[in-house]
Amino acid sequence: MVLSEIWIYPVKSLAGIRLSEAQVQEKGLQHDRRWMITDPFGRFITQREFPKMAMLEVSVEENSLLISNKLIPDNRISVPFEPVSAIPIAVTVWDDTVDAVTVSDDVDKWLSEQLELDVRLVMMPEKTERKADPKYAKNNENVSFADGFPFLLISQASLDDLNSRLEEPIVMQRFRPNFVVTGTSAFAEDYWKSFQIGDLSFDIVKPCARCVLTTIDPETGVKGKEPLKTLATYRRVNNKILFGQNLVTKNHGLVKQGDEILLTE
Repeated sequence: MVLSEIWIYPVKSLAGIRLSEAQVQEKGLQHDRRWMITDPFGRFITQREFPKMAMLEVSVEENSLLISNKLIPDNRISVPFEPVSAIPIAVTVWDDTVDAVTVSDDVDKWLSEQLELDVRLVMMPEKTERKADPKYAKNNENVSFADGFPFLLISQASLDDLNSRLEEPIVMQRFRPNFVVTGTSAFAEDYWKSFQIGDLSFDIVKPCARCVLTTIDPETGVKGKEPLKTLATYRRVNNKILFGQNLVTKNHGLVKQGDEILLTE
């Protein structure tokens, strides 16, 4: 079994970035969901409500992020790693209210124009604590602005199984994983408890319940009925549609595409 893809999503709910290697940290992969777009009251916004967020691409530069509009690639803005405005603010993501800082008035203005909404970009400082759900977390882990847990893993075989049931195949990006694994049977990850990627150890804490965000085509921002309609026929448990597994890590370090996956439990 091999780690075939590594993904990060620096700005929550904007397009992801595929990497050849990444640093594993407690809150997630380096830069993963450390930034988030909020309304004027500090409440997070996502593609669930505003599918056009899928049209904003992100790349990691030396000292900044670069956000660009897929439809107009020259229309872009730089997001400094060190916030310029840096105003402390309380923000809400699901049931959590945590400390963040604003980033840049210019970025807020640009994002508001792209999304035709009054929004601002915030960053999670390293010292901010946001605890993963204690019902499932192993060691009081912290998480970034991700929905619930620091990492998400899906096997390629699981997507292949789903695509065999769909009229039109979909891409893995619909599910926004951090790790994609090859060399398994479909949904083998449902039965894993702990494993290693290279030298680093991970625990599976709970299956990932999927929402309408998966029905938005990441290339066009258009919302449909799939894959939830089909997944509901064979992946529904207790009225939740499950696809992928949430993880926490036991240690920190580098993972690389091509690393071997070794089951430990």
